[in-house]
Amino acid sequence: MYPTYWQGMALGGSLIMAIGAQNAHVLRMGLLRRHALLTAAVCALCDIALISLGLAGMGTLLAASPTLLTAARWGGAAYLLWYAFGALRAAFKPAALAAAQHDAAISRRQALATAFGFSLLNPHVYLDTVLLLGSVGGRYDGIGRVAFGLGAISASLLWFFGLAMAATALARWLAKPIVWRLLDGLTAAIMLALAVMLLRS
Repeated sequence: MYPTYWQGMALGGSLIMAIGAQNAHVLRMGLLRRHALLTAAVCALCDIALISLGLAGMGTLLAASPTLLTAARWGGAAYLLWYAFGALRAAFKPAALAAAQHDAAISRRQALATAFGFSLLNPHVYLDTVLLLGSVGGRYDGIGRVAFGLGAISASLLWFFGLAMAATALARWLAKPIVWRLLDGLTAAIMLALAVMLLRS
């Protein structure tokens, strides 16, 4: 397996692990047992499309300009450091995720619309997938870039479907702030390590 595959998986996983509206929605649908796998599939497919767009467009743009490549490297490192700082700060102020208790009915169409909304109306998803993953993956050529993209896509698939299928088992743990403290701390450490790797490349 190409090393860039694991780099893509590590960066993609770190970006997606932070709790947010999209992850909370996937968990909620899993806990309610209502269109959980459909919701996970929509979120993952949106990630796949945006990651591919970032690697295709951004990679071509960066390859044509060493100046942009340097700017992307420093910009990506700065964003990673900023993200690490945010995750570290969140680790000291953890919040538990409260699962919805009501059994309000939701149709397949409503589930699709909601999942697309959480996936595409959040500006951070474009920063994470198109800009950051596209910038980092754009440094590689050919099979290296493909492997990086597959790694990031694998992280997305594993995360969303893992959340949907394990939601019920995680319910009592998600009520504990210590879980989010550990998760945010791990995210901060990985982000910091990836920022250093990016600056040294």
